[in-house]
Amino acid sequence: MNQCISIFYITVIVFVTEYTNALENGLVRTPPMGWLSWERFRCNTDCKNDPDNCISERLFQVMADLLITEGYAAAGYEYVNVDDCWLEKHRSPSGQLIADRSRFPSGMRALSDYIHSKGLKFGIYEDYGNYTCAGYPGIIGHQYEDARLFADWKVDYVKLDGCYAFPHEMEKGYSEFQDILNKTGRPMVFSCSWPVYQIYAGIRPNYTSIKENCNLWRNYDDVQDSWVSVESIIDYYGNNQDLIAPNSGPGHWNDPDMLIVGNFGLSYDQAKTQFAIWSILAAPLLMSVDLRTIRPEFKEILLNRKIIAVDQDPLGIQGRRIYKHRGIEIWSRPINPIVGTFYSYAIAFVNRRADGTPSDISVTLKELGLISLNGYLVEDLYENVDYGILYPSTKIKVKVNPSGVVMLKAEVYVDAKYPNSYKYVFSL
Repeated sequence: MNQCISIFYITVIVFVTEYTNALENGLVRTPPMGWLSWERFRCNTDCKNDPDNCISERLFQVMADLLITEGYAAAGYEYVNVDDCWLEKHRSPSGQLIADRSRFPSGMRALSDYIHSKGLKFGIYEDYGNYTCAGYPGIIGHQYEDARLFADWKVDYVKLDGCYAFPHEMEKGYSEFQDILNKTGRPMVFSCSWPVYQIYAGIRPNYTSIKENCNLWRNYDDVQDSWVSVESIIDYYGNNQDLIAPNSGPGHWNDPDMLIVGNFGLSYDQAKTQFAIWSILAAPLLMSVDLRTIRPEFKEILLNRKIIAVDQDPLGIQGRRIYKHRGIEIWSRPINPIVGTFYSYAIAFVNRRADGTPSDISVTLKELGLISLNGYLVEDLYENVDYGILYPSTKIKVKVNPSGVVMLKAEVYVDAKYPNSYKYVFSL
């Protein structure tokens, strides 16, 4: 028998964006979208026995091609990001980084040119430490040379990890490297890892400094190819939202890590849930999947234009978990359009239960904080169901599969005949 939950009261969360100093290099005014190698292909360097899946220029060229031919670039996925294991184990005698000669025989500038020729952008990985996480040369002692080299290679995006480094030195070190990157004159998105390493070390990160120096940053564990991993990230962002959500906004984003939609560890419903929650969180949408073999139903999730539009909403307000009880969660994000004082909203109903049957969730719009008396145009973003105009007193009922999601958009309504008129708000 289906479980039916009627939600009589939800504490309405006031969404506040803090307009403090933040990195303003003009980049990623909406969360970056693209493809990243790490979660799916890891540090596979065995091109002799596994040439199709090893970290090599061929792999990144193929993925760049598929971003174009399979419609991902048209949907907004524009970055092709190399992660760890692209390097030789040692620098050149002059101290320069060298791409692995056998796996990247044409060199990184040639790969960059190839990706740019497709109208895409090129990202690269390094580490603020003596070594990268996989044991390749880090940037310590070579910050200026490496930044100039990245600029010469026409890099568009730099991910700087934090292995083999002292967490208490990271605020100073990452800030200095951002300044060095900026002085090259080449616009480069700067993806930082310093918050997560400081949190592991028991240090409270200085988010004011992080926003001033980073375009995006990691707060929590690496995503793994499992629902348990995705759930732990969802929990972290919900449990710590008061601390981390206000730091997000245009040009500076919290990064819950890669999308694993289409790999081995998530069911169809779980994949829909990850994509929905990442969009509520205004998260970077960085796929890490084999685009050659992804099944059609997972590709359809990644190409859902309506949910991508939620993620890319120009207001840049990170959503929050507004309800959690007995395995049922509701997440809400204010989005455009705004009419007067009323936001539109994206709402995700998530069923965290594993009891084998869908759960029915009943709630009025007013209980969700949707209180414009003019009503809201409501649609289901996965099922493409149009519910028409609903009002604050309207009770909606959704059926959510175990570990699944129902995602709605509620656009504040304005009568086309009277575009400048709107009614007053309910008193709560």
